[in-house]
Amino acid sequence: MSVQERKERERADRERLIVATARELAEQQGWDAVTTRRLAERIEYSQPVLYSHFRGKREIIGAVALEGAAEMAASLRAATAAAEGPRGRVAALARTYLDFAARNPAVYEAMFQLDGGLAFAREDTPEPLKDAFAALLESLGEVAGDGVHPGLFTETFWAALHGLATLTKAGRLPPEYTEQRTELLVDRLAVAP
Repeated sequence: MSVQERKERERADRERLIVATARELAEQQGWDAVTTRRLAERIEYSQPVLYSHFRGKREIIGAVALEGAAEMAASLRAATAAAEGPRGRVAALARTYLDFAARNPAVYEAMFQLDGGLAFAREDTPEPLKDAFAALLESLGEVAGDGVHPGLFTETFWAALHGLATLTKAGRLPPEYTEQRTELLVDRLAVAP
């Protein structure tokens, strides 16, 4: 291994450590607790080292969001692959999405509620975000119904899932009815062929 390759590997390792530490701190104490100073202390590097990887908290949030999007896409695909039939895939997708949001509240917040400097629904949207949407579209497109654009249907279904996740987390919806809400959403919107 060349010196350059070793330096690149070390840089990538430091970057992963910064992102993992930010994510851990955010999940434990919220995003307000994530500062470059606290991150530097936790990973035992100086603040200038952090700034050599990320220009600030906004970019760190973006990196956590991209990591979360990749994880969500993988979870959605695994759940839908194990389900039977179009309705079963949509129900598995909905449950998996809501479970991901509940188990990873800070990551979910970074993905959809905080400004991580990421572009959505544009040509320059980062691949992990496009892939997360594609993971939704793969199952939802088949139940959109006749004459309904699959992408538009996916956006609408996703918005409903996001609303359920956000309102449940905020304590606006009783968590004991999560399954009934999920079933209602799937039954009303997913038109199985």
